[in-house]
Amino acid sequence: MTIESHPLEPFLPQDATILFLGSFPPPRARWSMDFFYPNFNNDFWRVMGLVHFCDAQHFVAPAGKKFNYEAVVDFCRAAGLAFFDTASQVRRLKDNASDAFLEVLQPTDVGALLARLPRCRTLVTTGGKASEELAALLRNASEELASVIPGLTGNLPDSPVIPDSPVIPGPSVIPGPTGNLPGAPVSIPAPGTSFDISAWGRTLRWWRMPSTSRAYPLPLTAKASLYSLLWP
Repeated sequence: MTIESHPLEPFLPQDATILFLGSFPPPRARWSMDFFYPNFNNDFWRVMGLVHFCDAQHFVAPAGKKFNYEAVVDFCRAAGLAFFDTASQVRRLKDNASDAFLEVLQPTDVGALLARLPRCRTLVTTGGKASEELAALLRNASEELASVIPGLTGNLPDSPVIPDSPVIPGPSVIPGPTGNLPGAPVSIPAPGTSFDISAWGRTLRWWRMPSTSRAYPLPLTAKASLYSLLWP
């Protein structure tokens, strides 16, 4: 099984206010453009077309069967959208694009991405795998914080990530007497919902959105309705 490093550079317009984090690009044979969500059978850009232009085909190239790279990039710059993934290096356990068969070998340093995005206050994970990986990053960061703060390095529970549970502080929050200790479970928003976290030196709103893979059992219009919550 081949180890793959991320084939794309992070797309980080300086004025971006929203950072989208997926899992990892599909095999290159499935790409229809050299950008994020390149698989023509993935509906991310159809969702963006519906949300922003009431047209699922807005970003489809005139010739069809691929997305219009120039239109996509121009839109993302104008709308202040940044993109990367929660994994920088993976091993595919099967030769397909399924997140279920991705082994993450090197998580992405999300804090380093945010350092290049001074105006970003919104993180969006696009699917379950990306959300689980972000939760793991937040938990690891909280454990690193605990190791350098006197009094917070005692016997902390080795708790698992618990999806769709109540909010707890992010890794850069120093817990008070009634707060959660670093190392506690990191909750994940339910699909289509969000909560605030304090992480990497700023307060962020973390939205979890449904996967735009056609394998995710939700109609395109329903996915677009949830993604539209990002732009109230």
